[in-house]
Amino acid sequence: MTHDSLHNGSCQGACCLKIQDLSVRFGTDAVLEHVNLHMHCGQIVALIGPNGAGKSTLIRAILGERAYTGSITFSPAGRGPEKLRIGYVPQSPAFDPGDPVSVLDLFGCCLGRRPAFLPAGKRFRTRVLDCLARVHGEALIDKRIGALSGGEVQRVLLALALEPMPHILILDEPLSGVDVEGMSLLMDMLDEIRRTYDLSILMTTHDFSMLERYCDQVVLIQHQVLAQGAPGEVLSSPAFRRVFHMGGGQ
Repeated sequence: MTHDSLHNGSCQGACCLKIQDLSVRFGTDAVLEHVNLHMHCGQIVALIGPNGAGKSTLIRAILGERAYTGSITFSPAGRGPEKLRIGYVPQSPAFDPGDPVSVLDLFGCCLGRRPAFLPAGKRFRTRVLDCLARVHGEALIDKRIGALSGGEVQRVLLALALEPMPHILILDEPLSGVDVEGMSLLMDMLDEIRRTYDLSILMTTHDFSMLERYCDQVVLIQHQVLAQGAPGEVLSSPAFRRVFHMGGGQ
């Protein structure tokens, strides 16, 4: 799924996403207050926080699906104003194990805008194979969606989000429902993608085991930014211990 919005703002010529003083309210309730976030192309940034902290609301604001105050700007390196492409991978949907729809059929519905029951031509099949190659998933093309493992579903959704290639990739709980081995494979793939295509990756997660190895920044949110910085700094901060009820927080 790709969302478009306008590039604007500036960061001395560097490619970046900048969120300044962003607030979101539902009626009289403040879901997010005065959030600031700055990420550069090629970075992986993880949003963490308890359930109901506002992580999904922040994502929806970036996607243009939630009203907010403050500003969200994007400045591409060496380019003038143009459309910003955001690739979005939602939390893994539940597919019926008996569903006969294949991965190729799913791409046909999403990219080719054709009914799943119509056969795909050779040219379109080649296009889908090229998309799946970005996530090393060519072997999945004829598999039924309902028969895929959690990690395989994430690969397929990721391949869809990368067509066309976005400037920023946003993933909502990509590690949910994926086993430990699958987590490492998925994070290795995201690391490869961000290096190959020089794009920013923003992800939410409740799993902290991969953060220090893969992430450039971690942002701890509970309606506002409580801590942000290098993974080790945030995971050892008093705010982190306090939010997740660990001993030693002040």
